[in-house]
Amino acid sequence: MAEEKQYPMTEEGKRKLEEELNTLVTETRAEITQRIQTARGFGDLSENSEYQSAKDEQAFTEGRINTVRNMLDNAVIIDSSDVSDDEVAPGKTLTFQELPDEEPETYSIVGGAESDPFAGKISNDSPIAQALIGHRVDDIVEVPLPNNATMEVKILSVKPLED
Repeated sequence: MAEEKQYPMTEEGKRKLEEELNTLVTETRAEITQRIQTARGFGDLSENSEYQSAKDEQAFTEGRINTVRNMLDNAVIIDSSDVSDDEVAPGKTLTFQELPDEEPETYSIVGGAESDPFAGKISNDSPIAQALIGHRVDDIVEVPLPNNATMEVKILSVKPLED
């Protein structure tokens, strides 16, 4: 039997997935069911776009429910408490500066399920996180770029994630 994929995530990420699952099961399902019932009243289902749209949304929602349940069932909480305070690791927030003179950037390293680069959360599987994990404050690290080039960054600070 194949081993289930594990989903590293922070406590906050797990809590958000639990909230999403609760909303999908208790609210979204009920809304879609109501839309399907209303659309059935419009007549011939084969030419009823409202009905088809609601059924498509129902299928998407059920798929998302299954995905979120699987992620929660196989969640592995990121614990960086056994890592040195100044070492980059999943579950930590770091500030680095691209050399020679770019502005400092701050990111939190989280599990892939909760990554959101626009919110400053990068996946522990991302190339930049992989390059930085294990390094410490004041280290200069070469980070691979998609075009086979690299950039040099200096790690300025590392701290635990804030809840």
